[in-house]
Amino acid sequence: MARPKAIILTGPTGSGKSRLAIEVAKALGGEIINADSLAFYRGLDIGSAKPTPEDFQAAPHHLFDIVDPNEDFDAAAYLRLARPLVASLAAAGRPPLIVGGAGLYFRSLTRGLFVGPGRQETIRAELKALADQGEDLYALLAQEDPKAAAKINPNDYVRIERALEVFRATGQSIVDFQESHKLADRPFETLVLIIDRPTAELDKDILTRTENMLKNGLLEETEGLLRRWPGHLKPLKAIGYLEARAFLVGQITLEEAKERIYLRTRRLAKRQRTWFRGQVPEGLWVKPDPQLIIGLIKDFWAA
Repeated sequence: MARPKAIILTGPTGSGKSRLAIEVAKALGGEIINADSLAFYRGLDIGSAKPTPEDFQAAPHHLFDIVDPNEDFDAAAYLRLARPLVASLAAAGRPPLIVGGAGLYFRSLTRGLFVGPGRQETIRAELKALADQGEDLYALLAQEDPKAAAKINPNDYVRIERALEVFRATGQSIVDFQESHKLADRPFETLVLIIDRPTAELDKDILTRTENMLKNGLLEETEGLLRRWPGHLKPLKAIGYLEARAFLVGQITLEEAKERIYLRTRRLAKRQRTWFRGQVPEGLWVKPDPQLIIGLIKDFWAA
């Protein structure tokens, strides 16, 4: 039996994936499935560059606004929700477009997850206490499990915590578990398109995006979130929200907040490019040309 088909549209943050995805979905009758880690959370709209209400109306979108900032959401939960959704859309002849920059999520969707130890609540509580005290968990991971630290984004709090949890529970690196699994689960036939833009052009757009977030209410959004949720929650430590909070409590100026958001976003985009090149060898690097992308997807879908 032929495997269902799925299209992954990814690339560094700020590369224009969301805009392209809407054009592609409208042209091909496709539906967009979120693979951006912040966009799962309700209330984190401006800082996550979530699609606008007009965007949501322009094409069907799935797996946005599905959890609150205090709820746990990981790759296993994503897999449980996204896999049947992809299969049902493909069966209905509507191309599933998995869109976002969180490689862990689309990799779990298309390759599976390794079987490792379950949640270790005692260890998680210890790690949370360390983080609350200002401990740098990534530095801790680099000390305890340098093999895992070399493969994890220093800002990816979920994966850092999980890697520390696995190492402390088993004495083995999470990388060893992953390599033994070999990520061999292949439920879908996939086309992976990675948006490729010149670095200088992307950097300019990242600056514009940062300025627009601040103009469009990032500070007010963060203030509202902090009235409902404690600032130590992982989503509220993400790029943009961490700096907005530092401004709101008087730790930095608005100009410093803007500069920090811009620089952290640039560094994230650089790490994402490196990760895609090393971890997604099957990906096709493409220009952000809607007609080119639509043509590639049409050929893939018809084959």
